[in-house]
Amino acid sequence: MFIGEYQHTADSKGRVIMPVKFREALGDKFVLTKGLDSCLFVYPNDEWSNFEKKLRSLPLTSKDARAFIRFFFAGACECELDKQGRILIPGNLREYAGLEKELVIIGVSTRIEIWSKVKWEEYNNASNLDHDSIVERMAELGI
Repeated sequence: MFIGEYQHTADSKGRVIMPVKFREALGDKFVLTKGLDSCLFVYPNDEWSNFEKKLRSLPLTSKDARAFIRFFFAGACECELDKQGRILIPGNLREYAGLEKELVIIGVSTRIEIWSKVKWEEYNNASNLDHDSIVERMAELGI
């Protein structure tokens, strides 16, 4: 399980150190892809496989399902940590997430999210992030 929030910086080549607490759970190879809310998602291979099965079960006759599948698969790449514990984030994914030097890496249960520090702060300070309303909607889902 991935939990916690970590501040990191990317170098000029787009390499970023993955938090030590996340490295073992990621394994030798893992998948990096576009995420929702303008961040990147990082999945260990077993979780990516679970997610992929769910996407494969979506009907190809649905335009929204096809768009959703394309969104996640088109930008996906297989990654591995280098000897310094860094990952190289490809340019297209850095551009999508607006990643520059300062990043925030968070654990979100079965995946990791990589955020631009600026976008993470905007997300957390957004007036639409009404915690009471979110709690009410989650209660409707049985949480």
